[in-house]
Amino acid sequence: MGGFLQKDESIDQAAKRVLFELTGLDKVYMDQVGVFGEIDRDPGERVLSAAYYALMNIDDYDRELAKIHNAHWIKINELPPLIFDHSEMVSRARDILQRKAATEPIGFKLLPRLFTLTQLQMLYEAISGEVIDKRNFRKKLADMDFIEKTEEKDKYGSKRGAYLYKFNNKSYKRDPKFKL
Repeated sequence: MGGFLQKDESIDQAAKRVLFELTGLDKVYMDQVGVFGEIDRDPGERVLSAAYYALMNIDDYDRELAKIHNAHWIKINELPPLIFDHSEMVSRARDILQRKAATEPIGFKLLPRLFTLTQLQMLYEAISGEVIDKRNFRKKLADMDFIEKTEEKDKYGSKRGAYLYKFNNKSYKRDPKFKL
């Protein structure tokens, strides 16, 4: 999905506006993937495109807006053929997201305030596209002072329940040794 740059806005402002128009969401983490401008990328005319990716909870967007714009979710591994150079945009966005998620705590923006370690692992498996060994994942997490265990439990999945954790941004900023 895309839109056009208006005369009174920057590229970043345009990206935020277009995302809002398509989803109804305005406080979303976004990052620019790059500018695409090969001479023959659009057979109709000369076009430059600035591509972005956004991290958003799939349950939070405005479904009516998506319906109006004929937008729908597709699993990344099941993408149909895309027009022009849009496959390259998606591939580059995924590469950037994977690198950034391995070195910065951006994935926490997709989790609820309190989350289980299983939820966190599933999120990072979805981002990386690979299964992560549970023991190694939890061993790495144990070294991260900014992931705090709470006394609360999520009893949705079992009678015993799983402890809930939270991300402590202040601790992260003091000691940002994030590397998954």
